[in-house]
Amino acid sequence: MAKIIEAKGKLVRRFGVNIYGNPKYDRLLERRSDPPGQHGARQGRRKVSDYGRQLLEKQKLRNSYGLLEKQFRRTFRRALQQKGVTGENLLVLLESRLDNIAYRAGFATTRMQARQLVNHGHLMVNGRKVDIPSYQLQVGDQVTVRDKPGSRALVSRCQEQSRRFQPVGWLEINPDQLNCRVRRLPTRDEIDAQVNEQLIVELYSR
Repeated sequence: MAKIIEAKGKLVRRFGVNIYGNPKYDRLLERRSDPPGQHGARQGRRKVSDYGRQLLEKQKLRNSYGLLEKQFRRTFRRALQQKGVTGENLLVLLESRLDNIAYRAGFATTRMQARQLVNHGHLMVNGRKVDIPSYQLQVGDQVTVRDKPGSRALVSRCQEQSRRFQPVGWLEINPDQLNCRVRRLPTRDEIDAQVNEQLIVELYSR
């Protein structure tokens, strides 16, 4: 399976914001706020073109959810076909992925770990095993950890480590039963992506 292999710390420094939500990257930005590389300190003084700003926003969002370009572009096309504001549709589609919901529910400490959890078949959706991280959940769908000792022990350990995460209002999370249900789709205000999604729409509309 293809995956992003660039160091997360370098990506955070390049974007100047903590796109992963992990406190250790906040501390990294406090110590080293310049972009990585030999000429990183000079990059902050360069004038960025409109295209450069659009590209930066797209890269921030794509990397925060751990998607490759082909996967991200496919999701954007789906958002474009839906009714409503394309940028907000894109964010809702990304939030509704199974791997992201497993992360939001505290079943994993990172989205990458949540993706591995799905790939290895530890989760079920509405009583059926699903091992596709990009699986789109709908309102009313329930995600449950499989009733196997290994799966439940793994997720229980992750729950202990992910207590820093705040529960989201659009998910009904039952940590003791190791399951969650999609109450409703999130609104833009409830999605903590630190991006200007309109610039991404402009980029793909060129």
